[in-house]
Amino acid sequence: MLGSIDCMHWKWKNCPSKWKGQYIGHTRDPTIFLEIVVSYDLWIWHTFFGLPGSHNDINVLERSSVFSELAEGRAPPVNYSINGNDYSMGYYLADGIYPSWATFVKTIPAPQDHKRQHFASAQEAARKDVERAFGVLQAQFAIVRGPARFFHLETLKDIMMACIILHNMIVEDERHTYLRANDFDYDQIDDNRPEPVSHNPTCYLMQFIERHNSIRDRGIHSQLQADLVEHLWQLHG
Repeated sequence: MLGSIDCMHWKWKNCPSKWKGQYIGHTRDPTIFLEIVVSYDLWIWHTFFGLPGSHNDINVLERSSVFSELAEGRAPPVNYSINGNDYSMGYYLADGIYPSWATFVKTIPAPQDHKRQHFASAQEAARKDVERAFGVLQAQFAIVRGPARFFHLETLKDIMMACIILHNMIVEDERHTYLRANDFDYDQIDDNRPEPVSHNPTCYLMQFIERHNSIRDRGIHSQLQADLVEHLWQLHG
């Protein structure tokens, strides 16, 4: 598991009148989307900010760069086994609105047996990390807790990015108080040599399409969820 993904709306009080229509979504006020990926220690690994509030989480995901490096073959290699099956892509915990892709693990709505109920409870509990991160970010910085009061979107992007950077600095500084010192080494560099870059445009395009389709593979999504159900049940005993 790489982390949890979700979006929040930041109310834009001083949105220019000519833009209000596209920034008003499920509320009557203009808002701006913030998408983040968070690990369980509340470190924010990915952020995508600036889309109008008239979008939804799926529209934001389609425009986000969260899977860009994976699709381009530049992401670090990931290999693991669950319940006897091998996987080569990490996954994020997401809520039900997200698509059934190989890179997402979602809860099971209305689980019918004890195994699935246990999995659903574990997934929902772990996914709350991202909701906690939103709450902590707003609690730390009053400027993002209240409505945005600047007129220029680029200024708001700078404010949000600065708050996220400061948030991560606080998490890094305080990590030793609740984690063992050797639990994580975020600066560790893999000794594996990088694969040579292909300069054949046709070959690169075909590989990109193959990786793109693998990310959106519904079959792998279902298999991964089933394997996690069995794995968690075995750990539960």
